[in-house]
Amino acid sequence: MSNRNNQANKQAARERLRAERERQAKKDRLRRQLIVGGAIVGVLAIAGGIGVAVATMGGDDAKAATGPLVKPANTSGPKGTTIVVGKADAKNTLELFEDPRCTYCAAFEQTVGATVEKDIKDGKYKASYHLGTFLDNNLQGTGSKNALSALGASLSVSPDAFLKYKYALYSKEFHPDERGPDKFADDNYLIKVANTVPALKGNAAFQKAVKDGTYDRWALEVSNAFNSVKDVKNTPTIKLNGTVLGPDSLQGKDAPFSVAAFNSAVEKDLKK
Repeated sequence: MSNRNNQANKQAARERLRAERERQAKKDRLRRQLIVGGAIVGVLAIAGGIGVAVATMGGDDAKAATGPLVKPANTSGPKGTTIVVGKADAKNTLELFEDPRCTYCAAFEQTVGATVEKDIKDGKYKASYHLGTFLDNNLQGTGSKNALSALGASLSVSPDAFLKYKYALYSKEFHPDERGPDKFADDNYLIKVANTVPALKGNAAFQKAVKDGTYDRWALEVSNAFNSVKDVKNTPTIKLNGTVLGPDSLQGKDAPFSVAAFNSAVEKDLKK
């Protein structure tokens, strides 16, 4: 599971940053040697591991925070941070706390995601999604924020597009390891993933919203709302009607990572 305050993650990120600075210094020395006739021949490369990409968010949270708040369709609340998918009259509410870059969230979605989607359609419960971006701070980068902004664009298309896009982002094919290159920081990569979702494939409005960062401010607000939930320390955390699902562990609660374990936990706390 991914811990909000994982010191090992922070240390690993610092080491990668230090190594990147050393590589950059070497490149700068080489660039100075390549001055020919007053022109600088620059060789710009992204060194392995750090995976820094130019993205809409650009790492500038302050800029996003002062930008306009555009709330996606199919959200509610003063700032549009309430994301609920499913039948309004469903007696039960499943809450999912995830970070787009979280490897363990990807593992949960790859095994249990289809079951959650079916249960929502069957009216067993409605699902409330709480999405954080703390891994951007722990690991460096902007992928969680950028992916969350793109998820806002998909939500404006439809709740079903949102579910299928989220599932695609977490899939084995497209989800990057949280310790590897920050692929979600690249808008083009997010659009590539979206093109596997029928409702988003070639969708010009969706693509424009991703490239323009239409929902960047909203993504920050959703992340702030996630951070305000103090009893959630790890991702994924899954709650049913306020009760955390999963066995006891040294770190609190582990989400049920198999369909059988998930169904068993749900049935235990399900209101009939």
